[in-house]
Amino acid sequence: MPDARLAPVAGAPNVAPVDRLGRPLRDLRISVTDRCNFRCVYCMPKEVFGSDYQFLERKELLTFEEIARLARLFAGLGVEKVRLTGGEPLVRRNLEQLIEMLAAIPGLDLTLTTNGSLLTRKAAALKRAGLKRVTVSLDSLDDAVFMQMNDVDFPVSRVLDGIDAAAAAGLAPIKINMVVKRGLNDASIVPMARFFRERGHILRFIEYMDVGHTNGWRMDDVVSAREIVERIGQVMPLEPADPNYRGEVAERWRYRDGGGEIGVIASVTQAFCRDCTRMRVSTEGKLYTCLFATAGHDLRALLRGGASDAEIVREIGTIWSGRSDRYSEIRTAATAKLQKIEMSYIGG
Repeated sequence: MPDARLAPVAGAPNVAPVDRLGRPLRDLRISVTDRCNFRCVYCMPKEVFGSDYQFLERKELLTFEEIARLARLFAGLGVEKVRLTGGEPLVRRNLEQLIEMLAAIPGLDLTLTTNGSLLTRKAAALKRAGLKRVTVSLDSLDDAVFMQMNDVDFPVSRVLDGIDAAAAAGLAPIKINMVVKRGLNDASIVPMARFFRERGHILRFIEYMDVGHTNGWRMDDVVSAREIVERIGQVMPLEPADPNYRGEVAERWRYRDGGGEIGVIASVTQAFCRDCTRMRVSTEGKLYTCLFATAGHDLRALLRGGASDAEIVREIGTIWSGRSDRYSEIRTAATAKLQKIEMSYIGG
């Protein structure tokens, strides 16, 4: 039977698609820019994304109207949550206008991932436009370590000010993402856990991943989710918690004394694809069915070529129905060396 939540699109089947592994389409990540004001070593290393790097021209980017149209059509296919990503999404001019357009789509949970650098002056406007909450990337509280990782000498204090501004604006709950790389910031695991536990924000630790092909990924650099939990548990005892929903990537752990929770994303050491319900749209309208994809599908050509809503919906549904991605379950040394799409291009 058709899902009653789905918005009808004339001429398109009003049935939520499932992929070849029985997974429904529920989440959409939209990259609004390929640019970023950081040069994090695990994402946009400066030796690759230097001053002469050619980013996309403005005419190549999806317009706000095109993004909003796609989001509406995805909602009609069963998507419940849209996350705006980048690059750094807040460097896209007038992003509040896009958020207002997306917030008008009924039943859509709208959120954003940011490095926090521009939140101090933008948080209130984002909330007024209809954004519900934010996730902030922060990899250490130690200035020297954090500056080494963002590689643009950006201080921790300004990110923390942005987190405070987001909380004051009501963009809650706020989640903090920390990518952990052995020998670089793993000494920050416990201090980060303690700091954000005291402030009531949910901290999520992410294993250093073989996303893209420019970050010099090595298995030796990975600090496993298990080790992260063990380190924290030695000083602040933890117990496992049930997932909030099907397809939740982070494994949840509660502090035994009731003082909040953390999440760990075992993107390398455990298979985390089994319940994946995500699609990703890149800055210029390529559709990707996996974070570790090597190729995408051109939706911009349909948008600008006069395709009807029904035609676009059928294309998306066909792509999802043929999906069988499970990279983390089949990862090998060989797959880690594939020319995969950069994380800065399609978001995390």
